[in-house]
Amino acid sequence: MNTLTAVGEVIGHLAVVAAFVIVAVYVTIHRRVLRRTTRRATIVYWLIFAGSIFFAAANVLRLIELATDVTISGPLPWYDLVAEYLSVIGQSAIVVVLIGLKVVSDERGDRPRRILAIGAHPDDIEIACGATLAQFHDSGYTIWGLVISQGERGGNSDVRPAEAIGGAHFLGLDHVEILDFPDTRLQECSIEILGAIESLVQEFKPDIVFTHSSHDLHQDHRTVHEATLRAARNLSTILCYESPSVTQEFVPTFFIDIGAYIDVKVESIKEHWDQRNKPYVQPERVRGQAVFRGSQARAQYAEGFEAVRIKFQELA
Repeated sequence: MNTLTAVGEVIGHLAVVAAFVIVAVYVTIHRRVLRRTTRRATIVYWLIFAGSIFFAAANVLRLIELATDVTISGPLPWYDLVAEYLSVIGQSAIVVVLIGLKVVSDERGDRPRRILAIGAHPDDIEIACGATLAQFHDSGYTIWGLVISQGERGGNSDVRPAEAIGGAHFLGLDHVEILDFPDTRLQECSIEILGAIESLVQEFKPDIVFTHSSHDLHQDHRTVHEATLRAARNLSTILCYESPSVTQEFVPTFFIDIGAYIDVKVESIKEHWDQRNKPYVQPERVRGQAVFRGSQARAQYAEGFEAVRIKFQELA
């Protein structure tokens, strides 16, 4: 092997080592994003991480071979054999990862169906219907979000709006607006809130609206529910979601199977770091509620909704 060829091989192997180390570091830093783009995200993460390390190690061993200038005339050196095995393992891991990727539709057509999700506080949408929204987005729906207050009475209003935007983007919402009506006192601004929702409905022209239920102990939630019903009075599909403060009168009649999106919901709620100590945002609580609604819907996980009005063609 001439010097130029040897240098080229060394550079090539070093580049491969660097590339796969970068991949391993990247997926570790952005591990949560995998939950938005893959099924069985934990397994996929370890496959990518391990596969990258295996590829990097295989090329390090190739560099050792080049550095020691081993002449292969008999059995392969042990590190050459290991390199072959590591390469095969790495390739297999990447193939399994590709199988695990979700398919996201970009074929939204000339007039995609539109969804408007409305919440009183920055984390309401993610907690109540995050998995459903993510699933509809991946099916081709255009989704806007509207948050009525900045949640200053329930947390730090300096960070909660940004967390709401982060949660919305994680779910795939195309647009989100954060208003600044007074937290816990929305009923004092009911006319103005009605006008804000009505204006967005007229601008966006949604086919489906998600909002709070009337069967809710939180006064802000009831205010948003009433304003939404008035603002969306001419729309064909209005679904009321379940918040942690609903009463026993909340009886869902429509369910969405979220089996492939429960991890997405859990991770979107984690965007609301300011609320991390609240009991209702804990992953086991979120999963438990989804299991309960899933048992009613004959599914593993589900989100349940009260249908004020429903046009099933909009949900197809």
